[in-house]
Parts: sequence; structure tokens; C-alpha cells
Amino acid sequence: METQIERIYLTGFMTSGKSTIGPILANVLGWEFNDLDRVIEDKEGKTVVEIFNTNGEEYFRDLEHNLLSTFSTSKKLILSLGGGTIAFDRNLEILKNSGKIVYLKSSPEMIYKRIKNKIDRPIFRDLVLSENPKPQDFIDRIDKYLTLREPYYLEADIHIDTDQSSIGITVDKLAKLLNRVIHEKN
Repeated sequence: METQIERIYLTGFMTSGKSTIGPILANVLGWEFNDLDRVIEDKEGKTVVEIFNTNGEEYFRDLEHNLLSTFSTSKKLILSLGGGTIAFDRNLEILKNSGKIVYLKSSPEMIYKRIKNKIDRPIFRDLVLSENPKPQDFIDRIDKYLTLREPYYLEADIHIDTDQSSIGITVDKLAKLLNRVIHEKN
């Protein structure tokens, strides 16, 4: 019996490449692409940081879960998840039951390089805006969150390291893997 995979979920820590790789990969596969955080921002008319600041994390996580539930019935969709989306059992259950999960893995050092000047990341905004941000403070916080989230990330069906390869090579590698997985036989 052939199983048709209809949804691919991209997970990983912030700046691991989900929002960059996702649309390119979708184009290569001829699928649709959505970014869960962008959809939430469009729906709310606020940035993720503003939602966290005005409504709190619980409100954001409920929005995220409800939209994930809606997307879990879409056809031929690649969905970029927020860095913490998968770290909630109710979301992980939806992901595992409705598609394939791809973990885009990045080292704390590479995450730091990509995040050190970004003010649009709620859990790092205070460090970025501080007078003399220390690299080790970022690394320590990244390690803290990775320690909490990594067990969830490791639940993914496919793991790809994004530190050493260019975006093009990563997309090519993923497209080949996914083309096989999409049409795998049980």
C-alpha cells in the first residue's frame, strides 16, 4: 500500500533556516509554503514580540496550536514552525499524526552568529538591546532552550545539519530525501 505524505513540517531552533529553506523547498517540490509565525502575525496585526508583550506567551501558544490544527489538514504543504512549536505535547501529537517532520539542526555558536543582532526574537530581545551584550550570555540562553527543546526536535523523521552546507545544497539534499519519503511504500 502506498502512503501519500501531504504535509512536511520544518522544525528547529530560531535561525536554523526554516523560513529561508521552506519556500525554496516548496518551490522545488511544487508545494505550497506557509510560515506559522508569519500567519499568526498577519492574523493578529502584530509581531510575535508584540503578541508576547501585550497578550502573553500562553495566548500566543493557543493561537499557534489552533492554526497548526487547521494546517494539519492541508494538502501539499510545507509549514515552517516556530522554534518552540514542537515543544508542546499537543502540537507534537498533531505533527506526528499528520505529516513528516524535518529537524533543521544548528549549533549554539551558529545560532548566536545569526541571532546576535535580531530584535524580533522575544527570548533574546533583552540581550540584543542590552548595552554590552556578551556572546556567552547568548550561548548560555541558547543552550538552556536547546536542552529543553532538543528531545522534541529529535522526534523528527529527518534530521539535517544546516551549519556546514549552503542553502542550495541543503534544499537539494532535502528535496531528494523528501521525494523518496513522500511516496514511500508501507
